[in-house]
Amino acid sequence: MIGADAPAARALADVAAAMRGAHHDWWIIGSAAVMLLGGDTRMADIDLLIDPRDSQGVLARLNVAPLPSDSNERFRSGTFARWTASTMPVEIMADLHVRNDGEWQRVTLTTRRSVSVAGETLYVPERAEMVALLHRFGRSKDLQRARLLTIEP
Repeated sequence: MIGADAPAARALADVAAAMRGAHHDWWIIGSAAVMLLGGDTRMADIDLLIDPRDSQGVLARLNVAPLPSDSNERFRSGTFARWTASTMPVEIMADLHVRNDGEWQRVTLTTRRSVSVAGETLYVPERAEMVALLHRFGRSKDLQRARLLTIEP
């Protein structure tokens, strides 16, 4: 798990604080979610999935501008930004889509589990939904992370 004084814990606490003003559900996904769900993995950044209706307010609170869309053939977001003012970079996505079988599919999460880090509350998908999302992402690193979550602790 994440030690309370680790850079990752401080960055996650910063994310939770920044999201206090959100009006809609949000989640930590990717490697940070895997770690928060008990998977032993490395974390280079934090992936934050927010509701598009909160995008403008969140980016304004963090003083970041949306980045132009790139030509990623696997992922696209209606809003994408990178916040680097904390101890670890945070990639902020709203209206996230993943391309599977030549078709863009919107990432919609239905479960939400609270996790406490450094006295702050964060939200991740339940373990089964996170595993399914990682399989949808389909990259080798995602499939490895999915395997970490299917191993009983």
